[in-house]
Amino acid sequence: MDKVSIGLLGFGTVGTGVVRLLTKERERLEERTGCAIQLEKVLVRNKNRPRKVLIDSRKLTTDVYEILDNPGIDIVIELIGGVDRAYRYILRALKNKKNVITANKDLMAEYGEELLLEAKKNRCDLYYEASVAGGIPILRALTDSLAADRIQKMIGIVNGTTNYILSKMSHEGLSYEKSLVSAQRLGFAEADPTSDVEGLDAARKMVILSHLAYSIPVKMEDVKIKGITDVTREDIVYAQKLGYTIKLVGIAEVSNGDIDVRVEPTLLPNGHPLASVENENNAIYVYGSLLGETMFYGPGAGEGPTAISVVSDLLSVIRNMALGVTGHHIFMPKKEMHPKKDSLIESQFFVRLHMKDKPGSFSKLTDLFKEQGISLEKLYQEPIIGQDVAEVSIVTHRAHKVLFEKSFDMLKKFEVVLNAKYFRVERG
Repeated sequence: MDKVSIGLLGFGTVGTGVVRLLTKERERLEERTGCAIQLEKVLVRNKNRPRKVLIDSRKLTTDVYEILDNPGIDIVIELIGGVDRAYRYILRALKNKKNVITANKDLMAEYGEELLLEAKKNRCDLYYEASVAGGIPILRALTDSLAADRIQKMIGIVNGTTNYILSKMSHEGLSYEKSLVSAQRLGFAEADPTSDVEGLDAARKMVILSHLAYSIPVKMEDVKIKGITDVTREDIVYAQKLGYTIKLVGIAEVSNGDIDVRVEPTLLPNGHPLASVENENNAIYVYGSLLGETMFYGPGAGEGPTAISVVSDLLSVIRNMALGVTGHHIFMPKKEMHPKKDSLIESQFFVRLHMKDKPGSFSKLTDLFKEQGISLEKLYQEPIIGQDVAEVSIVTHRAHKVLFEKSFDMLKKFEVVLNAKYFRVERG
């Protein structure tokens, strides 16, 4: 095989990074693969728009079928984003026997199983390393490096936007609203940040990770999702007083064949490796039954990191083409989906509430937890100056989720309790 031709769909931030890499590092990449790498066509919306990298204008096209139906193009790289259009384009490329690389987490979370089946049927590769955690090679690690181990649990900070916001709130004392504005100004958050701040983006990534780690066909509706919009600066401060950091984490855990996948603001002990992951960085902490604990850390987005993942996938596809084994690596979930019942889920919980500062109020609180069989590990109480109200923060020992939530609902009905909220606590 002397030459491989590529069609690129999309010339935005990541597309620019891919073109930059293929141009500047062409000689080194060709040494790695043993064949010439030719960027044949690039799909754009406007051919005349100024570009950050030099490219022959004859390579630009506004007609996607010049790529999808071009018999001379071997590999299609999809970087246009969205779901419906990308799905149609990738499906057509696979039916036309073209190998595909995508960075599209939304697409792979929703249609990954169908597209992988199509790729396997047509003996094509479908790689998607860049769909999770940018430049961190976590998907390749799960399918290759850790394939011999049995993954018990994964905890991940897989959304840079929310991690940046919570970092600003923690270290600079900013409100959620001001931290979000800062993230938008720096380009970490979209004008409409809903997907990030409501946990949807992180949930899609946990779906993809769960497929590969556990061979279980998890769907978005199987993931318990809670975003960070209700996290206040005060929540963070009182968590810190008890020795914890609040992060939006995705957790996937399997026990006795049942899986629990969730995304929610969670308290991590300050000594936990994920607690020190700041700003827009991502990290995934993996617990293997043989290897033990491993953490993958790095930038989770951006032109350079994501482009590196895309081009690394490209090199893998080219090697598979040279060996004649495209489509052989396709990994499909083979087990049945058995969600873990709430009655079997145990956790520690952080409770924060305002309570009327009256005689007997505090004992009423502790008696409730005692009656429900829930013991307290940590407790912090201080009066709010100028008010007959106390700020109370509690961390429970491990308790059944159903039992805790029943106790919490009872707690909120107490006349002495003005408001209350809780978060899960994750020790590792």
